[in-house]
Amino acid sequence: MTPTRMKTEVLVIGSGIAGCTAALCLADKGREVTLLSSGATLDTGNTALAQGGIVYTSPEDAPEKLARDITTAGWEYNYAEAVRHLCEEGPKAVERILFERVQVPFDRTADGNFYLTREGGHSMPRILTCADYTGRAIQDSLVKAVLAHPNIRVLCRRTAIDLLATRHHSTKLEYRYQLNNQCVGAYVFNGETGEPNTILADFTVLCTGGLGQIFLHTTNTSSSIGSGMAMAHRAGATVMNLEYIQFHPTALFHRSDRKFLISEAVRGEGARLFNVKGERFMARYDERMELAPRDIVARAIVDEMLKSGEDCVFLDAANYVDQNLRKRFPTIYAKCKEIGIDMSKEPIPVVPAAHYSCGGVLVDSRGRSTLEALYAAGEIACTGLHGANRLASTSLLEGVLWGMSAAEDINQRYAEGACALCQRLQDSIADWITSGKTEMEDPALINQDWATIRSTMWNYMGIVRTTPRLERAFEDLRNLNKRLHTFYRSIRVCKESVDLFHGCQTAYIVTTAALRNKTTRGCHFRKD
Repeated sequence: MTPTRMKTEVLVIGSGIAGCTAALCLADKGREVTLLSSGATLDTGNTALAQGGIVYTSPEDAPEKLARDITTAGWEYNYAEAVRHLCEEGPKAVERILFERVQVPFDRTADGNFYLTREGGHSMPRILTCADYTGRAIQDSLVKAVLAHPNIRVLCRRTAIDLLATRHHSTKLEYRYQLNNQCVGAYVFNGETGEPNTILADFTVLCTGGLGQIFLHTTNTSSSIGSGMAMAHRAGATVMNLEYIQFHPTALFHRSDRKFLISEAVRGEGARLFNVKGERFMARYDERMELAPRDIVARAIVDEMLKSGEDCVFLDAANYVDQNLRKRFPTIYAKCKEIGIDMSKEPIPVVPAAHYSCGGVLVDSRGRSTLEALYAAGEIACTGLHGANRLASTSLLEGVLWGMSAAEDINQRYAEGACALCQRLQDSIADWITSGKTEMEDPALINQDWATIRSTMWNYMGIVRTTPRLERAFEDLRNLNKRLHTFYRSIRVCKESVDLFHGCQTAYIVTTAALRNKTTRGCHFRKD
């Protein structure tokens, strides 16, 4: 049984590509790592859902060419240093971690070379794939290595409640008055015991993923509620670019809590978009047509749906992809077949859905946040790489590179003699005090609040935004936030209440960022 209070050298919160990479790179250098997953296993995040692939390189490629594609897709709102770091160091990270360390079985051609495909916004083929389950293959390989490592303590069914920061959680004034606020771990809800635990750490790496589940329609897993965003914001870390939410243009049109993604790679292989009249419409919006960046394609689809009054458009792979679709896209083929669509013979109905957060916790190229000893990597982080819109298949590469970079920086700080938490500081952090006495027994209350958050975000903070919509969202979410503060304090802490609290806070700060930004750019499209 996990003790209610424990100490670890490095606490990694989240078990996707960024979290697993960070944990492995730390543990390989002898560090003691505790890795948390909110699910029952380590594969419940978005990494396992990634279909298309991961950016690598080709003989014709160059860092400058990839940089040009990234900044074009990002509306030239990208941070040049982050772009340079990924374009120069990204392929090396793929080789070191995914080729050599965990040996991901990427697709190869008949002559033994890596098969490289092209996706929207890319000027050439440079993307590694494992059919249409690339993320799953990467995640499985990483998890196998993590579970086998003696220096990694894996704790599942653990939901982070709050980051521990000296300015907020120390009982001693000497730490509260320090100019540098420092992260020293987290309060964590133990789903096995039903009690909050205190986990102290020299360093904390936040890898909690995205926030798609605060929208009514999303491709994200149920854990993607922006928990890391809410915790980091409360702790005092700087967050940035929160309004840039990418909507994937092609999610399968069907009734489900999570929209099934139709990978960008399908369009990369030649599939075309048609409206209900059978017109190939993308030429009216961008000369790159179906391979335009995601924000452009998503808005084009919405425009066509508004013109027709229909609920979807259609993606035709059957007549335009010169490959065996069942073999090239087995996961997508099976899902379509499940709902009665044979993608080898008929078009797929598709709609946009919330997919990726381009903003998050502001970090540098080493993964350091503005809060001392707190790192962030993966979708939770704002590296500046994506600018106002993410280029396809850069997310997995960003996760592995910044997960590795954060680990390397922490390892270097240990090598330089940095920083184990002194006993006096550890003793000054109190355990979680439960103020509420009532058990959360009525799921209708939480379900209704989630419905309010998701419908508000979809209707007012969706693909097209206006001042009246954003003001309404701001007011509604502010009031809900206030009410949830009271509700949160009145009940005993549980996973459901923590998730709701985090989701509402994230929706509120994202909406606030959107309301402040009057400039239309990329994923943030202001109609007014």
